[in-house]
Amino acid sequence: MGEKEKERKREPMNIELLSPAGSYQGLQAVIRAGADAVYIGGSRFGARAYADNPDVEELKEAIDFTHIHGKKIYLAVNTLLKNQELYGQLYDFMAPFYEQGADGVIVQDFGVLSFLKREFPGLPLHASTQMTVTGPKGAGILKEAGVSRIVPARELSLKEIKAIHEETGMEIECFVHGALCYCYSGMCLFSSMLGGRSGNRGRCAQPCRLPYQAFCEGKLLNDEQSRYLLSPKDMCTIEILPEILKAGVYSLKIEGRMKRPEYAAGVTAVYRKYLDLYRQNPENYQVEEEDRKRLLDLYQRDGFNQGYYHSHNGRDMMAVVNYKEQNRKKKNSENRNEELFTELKKKYLDTKTQEKIYGNLILFAGSPAILDLDFQDIHVQAQGAVVEEAIKQPLSSERVRRQMERTGDTPFVFEDLEILTDEKGFLPMQSLNTLRREALGKLQEEFLKKFRRSLPEGQTVMPKRGENSQEEVPEKKLYVLTETREQWKAALETDFVTGIYCGISMAGLKELEQNTRELAEEAAKSGKEFYLAMPYMLRKGRLDGYEDIFRNLGKDIDGFLVRNLEELGYLKELGLENKIVCDYSLYTFNDIAGEFLRDLGVLRTTVPLELNGNEIREKDCRRSEMVIYGYYPMMVSAQCIKKTCGACDHKPGKILLKDRYGQRFLTKSFCDFCYNVIYNSIPTGLLKEAEEILVMDIPVLRMNFTDESYREAKEMLELFAQAYDYRQNTEKKKNRSELPAFTKGHFRRGVE
Repeated sequence: MGEKEKERKREPMNIELLSPAGSYQGLQAVIRAGADAVYIGGSRFGARAYADNPDVEELKEAIDFTHIHGKKIYLAVNTLLKNQELYGQLYDFMAPFYEQGADGVIVQDFGVLSFLKREFPGLPLHASTQMTVTGPKGAGILKEAGVSRIVPARELSLKEIKAIHEETGMEIECFVHGALCYCYSGMCLFSSMLGGRSGNRGRCAQPCRLPYQAFCEGKLLNDEQSRYLLSPKDMCTIEILPEILKAGVYSLKIEGRMKRPEYAAGVTAVYRKYLDLYRQNPENYQVEEEDRKRLLDLYQRDGFNQGYYHSHNGRDMMAVVNYKEQNRKKKNSENRNEELFTELKKKYLDTKTQEKIYGNLILFAGSPAILDLDFQDIHVQAQGAVVEEAIKQPLSSERVRRQMERTGDTPFVFEDLEILTDEKGFLPMQSLNTLRREALGKLQEEFLKKFRRSLPEGQTVMPKRGENSQEEVPEKKLYVLTETREQWKAALETDFVTGIYCGISMAGLKELEQNTRELAEEAAKSGKEFYLAMPYMLRKGRLDGYEDIFRNLGKDIDGFLVRNLEELGYLKELGLENKIVCDYSLYTFNDIAGEFLRDLGVLRTTVPLELNGNEIREKDCRRSEMVIYGYYPMMVSAQCIKKTCGACDHKPGKILLKDRYGQRFLTKSFCDFCYNVIYNSIPTGLLKEAEEILVMDIPVLRMNFTDESYREAKEMLELFAQAYDYRQNTEKKKNRSELPAFTKGHFRRGVE
């Protein structure tokens, strides 16, 4: 078999064009434009809380509309849910759509995944891109959990996507057009920390679209014409569709639930055209200039990029000038092609979509009127009033036809209507209308029966706290995360610190095993546990060849702090799951999410950074740890700010981002794994909240150090020792007025 034949064999047999619907009207428009499937949110729990999401009855109607027209509909339940929402609201929200026949649900939350699998059997579950699946090992965990489709992180290359498909055999859904997040999906706290609007809860305020200045060692790296450093261009992959399909992608997903229906329909129509052309003639695939321009006219930011399919990062992917935003500020016209939008509205919104049916009407004087209808494999019959003998003028076939073919706003239109009549009878028009309505209603009902489901008996109720476990909560231990040798030294010298998490970049990949063992020995001599903190992001292949090193280390060190699913799968495959501590980015907003991870064998989880004190108290945190100090990581990005501003020197370093208000955000480059982390401008410090936290059922507290010097780390350790009553000879307690500037994070306000 030749290489081309092998590639064709890898391509999914039935390719799906998946379009966004921010409203019922938008759903109808993209179906008319050629979508095979749509994704839409309801009134709650979707990642686009500000879209014109339909209410329950409208969404049920949308499900039926989709099915009658031979398409599929997936519900977006892709936010993180709190305990009271998961147990008290999700079942009632989902039940009517499950019964109606929704074709699948897109989820981000491990608890939602487990809950839906248990409560709504047979409902296909799709892992949202916000689960940040970066490789086959993470995808494999979700497959075992019952997920049928993966929407991988948008940062993956076609090679990485192909590997997930080939190693797991799962359906792959990938974005092909629309806006890109600067941050790895699901790893963003920027909007949440700055304004309380959480992207994980569908309320992102998009601080990435704002202007920033970048400084390195005091030198300004960008100018007035390149201030939008965190704003990616929109993606357009119409040119490389064949490559995407050859990578094993089954579902081609268009972004845009917050955009106008005309936009979604217009983009769908172009991709429909080229998907069909590719199927017909794959060897001569070519995109016309007119269609490229059409896509640009619909929406763009400084032009398009092709996503991350061929690029890990780069300035050409970014809308650093952002003419759109600058024009808006200057109140200039955006020069949108209004003629195009008017054309799309007329073609896809101001129109009807009806399926062709076949009918047979029998009208004989003295007998009941009978209407038989056929649609696909469904046949129905309706019987009407008795046809009277005509006294004056009998009904003609043509008159009857004109009346019966008025199917109005129903989903059907007659392809052929055969009328059998002796033309001797008479029926009032009202009787014919009643017969037609009854028959069409019956046809719709019978056709949709195949999609209906029945709810299983019984529903999970929220367990009472402590009901599932008799574990005693041990005395609170303090752990410290270090990223530099200075911080490491400060933690080693502090007698009340139980254990240290050492960042893998501090150990270094070149001599990872030797350096890690030396650090572990230093920790042991100081009477401390030692954990290796894995990178914030792991991509397939980056740790290939290190398996024996991790197996060996796993025998001797206390454990590993993991930050994403791929790392969890990687270490689990090595038999090290019982040495894993999951960081906050493996979200446990609710207790079922915590159970999901603990069932995989992990030691502990970390309390999410967006929960408030009351929500933490309502959670089962008896096998968790809580961050009480640190500069929260706001974004983890595959992009490199140094590269966006000029050139990347492939050396770990620091950049300061300055926003419109003068706030400065430390950004660190982690070159071993090629990502940037943007930290909050002010550290979270839960000092005054110590009394509340000390009575919570949380066995481990953690302080995260990022850029602190030795002296600063020692000072923070001393402050928190005093507040949390760790016994050590410390200086006289400082007055509150002398304390450093801290934010409380979300401990007080939480997120909506």
